[in-house]
Amino acid sequence: MATNPSSPTTDEDPLLNDTAPDPAAPDTPANPDTSAEAAASNERVAELEAQIEALEAERDAINDQFLRKAAELENVRKRLNQQIERQFESGKVEAINAILGTIDDLQRSLDAADQFKENDNLEAAYESLRDGLVLVHENFHSALGDIGVERIETEGQPFDEHKHEAMMQQPADNVEPGTVLNEIRAGYRMGDRVVRHAQVVVAK
Repeated sequence: MATNPSSPTTDEDPLLNDTAPDPAAPDTPANPDTSAEAAASNERVAELEAQIEALEAERDAINDQFLRKAAELENVRKRLNQQIERQFESGKVEAINAILGTIDDLQRSLDAADQFKENDNLEAAYESLRDGLVLVHENFHSALGDIGVERIETEGQPFDEHKHEAMMQQPADNVEPGTVLNEIRAGYRMGDRVVRHAQVVVAK
């Protein structure tokens, strides 16, 4: 028996059976793993930002401390320079006072020399003048000693290029070569520092 093409079929078109999505239906829930990763990432970012803020605060504190220390060092340097200047000035005043005392002694010796022409006893006048000059010499070395200046030992001492300046050499009996025989000009030192080398004659 032939089928009537116009008769309805029992199977419906699948496309006609699909229903349209309900706009009121809830969204598909997010993947739990993705949400956890995002939360962890945000937490890590917050931690890093907090660390950055802490490091910046520490940097500012260190910079402030550095500036304070630099200012303190500058103040210390200024105070030291002022102390050095005051000590230098005090040293000059002390040396000047020593020289002034020697000048006074020289003036008295000059006054004694002026009395030569008024004194019939030339020998006594000479002795008086000589005694005055000896006193000046002794007082001058005493004044040098007060400021730490001492005369360098020469005669009979081994030649020392750090303290002595050899002006000539001479043969000498019963003396070791290199021994200082005579002093031509006195030398002076202040502690370990040589102010002026002594000029000497050395045995060869």
